[in-house]
This record gives sequence, C-alpha cells and structure tokens, in this order.
Amino acid sequence: MKALVTIAVGYDGSPDSVAALRWAARLAAQCQARLKVLHAVGLLEHAGLTTMGSPLRDDVTEIALNEGLDQRELEWLVIDGDPCSALLRLAVPPSAVDLLVVGSRGSGRHAGSLLGSTSLELVEHSGVPVVVVPSTPAA
Repeated sequence: MKALVTIAVGYDGSPDSVAALRWAARLAAQCQARLKVLHAVGLLEHAGLTTMGSPLRDDVTEIALNEGLDQRELEWLVIDGDPCSALLRLAVPPSAVDLLVVGSRGSGRHAGSLLGSTSLELVEHSGVPVVVVPSTPAA
C-alpha cells in the first residue's frame, strides 16, 4: 500500500461530519499528509436556506489544529454541486486524493438509516478507499 499523501474529508457542520473531520485530521497528522476539507454548496445554500460554507471554515481550522494537524497541511474547499459528486471529483486526476473520509450521515438525515446517501454512493463509486466514520453516541 502506498503512503497517504492527501486525504479528503466531506464537511457540512453536522455532528457526523465533525467526527469525520476529527478522524481525518488525526490520521493526516500521524501520516504527515495533506488534508483537503470539502464543503459542497448546493441549491439550498445558494437560495439562502442554509448556511454558506464560509462560516464553517473557522470551525474546521480549529478542529483540525486541535487534532494535531499542521495548518500548512490544511486546505479548505468550497465546491458547487452535491457532496458525492464533488468528493468523487477529488478522487481522480489532477486532484487524485489517496483517501476519502465522510461521516455516516450528513445534515440531510433520514430517520432510521445507518448510512446516508452520500456515504453509500461514495463506497459504491469511488476509485480510492473510503472511510465512513460512524456516528458518535449522544452525550
């Protein structure tokens, strides 16, 4: 297995995406890998119905640094489109990340589902390994 050089993680501010970011940041710090944090901007955000990605950037930086990642290895990406398509584009050249990380569910939760549609679709279609970080138990 080749060394991890670049890891991408999907982030939407949901508790599951926070768990995924923490996990990915710890791994990136341990492997001295670059971490790309992707926030997909969809129609709801463009219409002003949910928070745009910019306010989330400070949270991402704080979480990643708390997990030991060097700030120089952190890249914040806001990409138009649905989360799955945006993450899959990062898995092909020229980006070609080595690993995709997502939470088990995002902000569009469906009651009773163990995995969200994005994590399921990534596992089915990604050309690189995908880690689905499980939900954290409620405190």
